[in-house]
Amino acid sequence: MMQSNASIRALASALGLWLPLATLLAVTPATAQSLDDIIAQNGCPDCDLRLRELRGLEITGGNFDETILREADMKEVVIVESSFREADFRRAEVERAKLHYGDFTGASMRSVDLEKATLIGAKFFKADLRDADLNEASLSGADFTQVDMRNASMIRGDASNAIFHGAKMDQVDLERTNLTGADFSEARLKYSDLDRVFARGANFKDADLTGVRLSSADLTDADLTGADLSGALLRRTRLAGANLSGVSGLTQERIIGACGDDKTVLPYGITLEPCT
Repeated sequence: MMQSNASIRALASALGLWLPLATLLAVTPATAQSLDDIIAQNGCPDCDLRLRELRGLEITGGNFDETILREADMKEVVIVESSFREADFRRAEVERAKLHYGDFTGASMRSVDLEKATLIGAKFFKADLRDADLNEASLSGADFTQVDMRNASMIRGDASNAIFHGAKMDQVDLERTNLTGADFSEARLKYSDLDRVFARGANFKDADLTGVRLSSADLTDADLTGADLSGALLRRTRLAGANLSGVSGLTQERIIGACGDDKTVLPYGITLEPCT
């Protein structure tokens, strides 16, 4: 049976061999594993599965670390509580897949299609999700700390209680997404579309919201302390109970029909209509 690079490294270490892996064995990622083999082995770490037809995979607790899944067809797979650390998902088709509680730390996922996928509680620490399609995906409780999501699309998704701390999210389309309780502290969302988001209790502390659109967004009880709102448009934005102390760049002329209440904290010189 073909061993993965990770297995070879472990064997070499156990034997006290410290030569480079290429010196021990000229290896490339393992290939040509059938679906039955992948299921039987509960994964395929370090494998080259690019362009493969992988529909039908159902695995719990699998290992796909460093696996190349580039442009693979993974529609509707069920691979839960599994590890995809440093895996390559570029342009993979993963629509409607169930991948909850997976670990995608450091994964390369540019232009991946995750439309309607279930990724509840998944971990994406420092993953590359530029240009990704996350429309209508279930992302509740997922951790996107320090990810690069520039130009991604997450329309009508559910990212309630998800963590986007320090993420790069320039020009991301989040229209109509549920962001209740989500953490965007220190995230960069320049020129992103947050129209009609439901972001009650969300944390935007020290976030860069330059040029964002917040038309008809619900930011009730949200924390925007220290956020940069230069050029942001707040049209009919609901800010009841929100904290905007210390924000910069906010101007009255770009607040059109937005409302607050007696618990809303505003910077000096800014006024809102009362919410009804």
